[in-house]
Amino acid sequence: MTNSPTRPTTMRTSVLLKQQELTIEERPVPTVDADEVLVKVAAVGVCGSDVHYYREGRIGDFIVDAPLVLGHELSGTIVGVGVDVDPARIGERVAVEPQRPCRLCRECRAGRYNLCSKMEFYATPPIDGAFCGYVTIQTEFAHAIGDSVSFEAAALLEPLSVAIASVRKAQIVPGSSILIAGAGPIGIITAQTARAFGASEIIVSDLIAAKRERALKFGATRVIDPVAEDPAALNLDVNAFIDASGSARAVDSGIRSVRPAGTVVLVGLGSPEMILPVSHIQNLEITVTGIFRYVDTWPTAIHLVASGQVDLDSLVTGKFDLEHVAEALDSDRNDDSLKSIVYPN
Repeated sequence: MTNSPTRPTTMRTSVLLKQQELTIEERPVPTVDADEVLVKVAAVGVCGSDVHYYREGRIGDFIVDAPLVLGHELSGTIVGVGVDVDPARIGERVAVEPQRPCRLCRECRAGRYNLCSKMEFYATPPIDGAFCGYVTIQTEFAHAIGDSVSFEAAALLEPLSVAIASVRKAQIVPGSSILIAGAGPIGIITAQTARAFGASEIIVSDLIAAKRERALKFGATRVIDPVAEDPAALNLDVNAFIDASGSARAVDSGIRSVRPAGTVVLVGLGSPEMILPVSHIQNLEITVTGIFRYVDTWPTAIHLVASGQVDLDSLVTGKFDLEHVAEALDSDRNDDSLKSIVYPN
């Protein structure tokens, strides 16, 4: 392994011991396999999944039953490389795609590595995440970024990747119309991504007035209060609907807002089971699908940010050090909060 001469042997790490109980531990800096790089973590975004693990101790079948390091939206600098990696990578600023597929299974070989049954994904039990000083990742999942991309924006390429995967599945092309339910981080980033993909009509619904106003600043051409107006009754006739809310009512309403042969993409984490208007879906030949992470989205994400088509820096509403991870995880309780960043180093 080739190292930067300043690399320490231990690192400070925020560890989730159990629901709503965090501690800071001194842990060894991870060793680097032949095909990996060692990244000194610069910035880590707080994701809704981190919040779920912190508060509820689980997301569906993923259960925190042992100490876990949270955080999977990250950026940093390569400070070490494995023996099979070009030492010239040391010093590169990178955004980390936080997953390690097996590369051998049917899904990996078909190019669907996000569906790998042996996937090791950061901050998903039992795999530790990035609320720590250093992480390792296979070299191809450490994506080089230019100096014009901040470490904060580079960390948020991960939720941008979710938006890119969603907009691709929604088949958004220039001139498309789209309804997005939920003006939280994913909804706001999806609105920007739909605009970058050429959507001419971007409608965002949310219960909270401040979030609707914010959506208008980030790509929405129209906003809807779903309490005052049921989108399904407005004859929106959109090409696609993306749910970023997890609300069963929003999903039903969104499906009924899509034109014949339109597409519905379910992104939000809500109830594990919902009642869907099956006859409506059948009669209009609507495609309903889900999103589970992403495949090959980082090059597109880097381009969208570097070219100014998507603004991620303006989404940062909170900054926290490792001692204040709990406050970062609870920052979503404030309606003005959008994305919080943790700085482990």
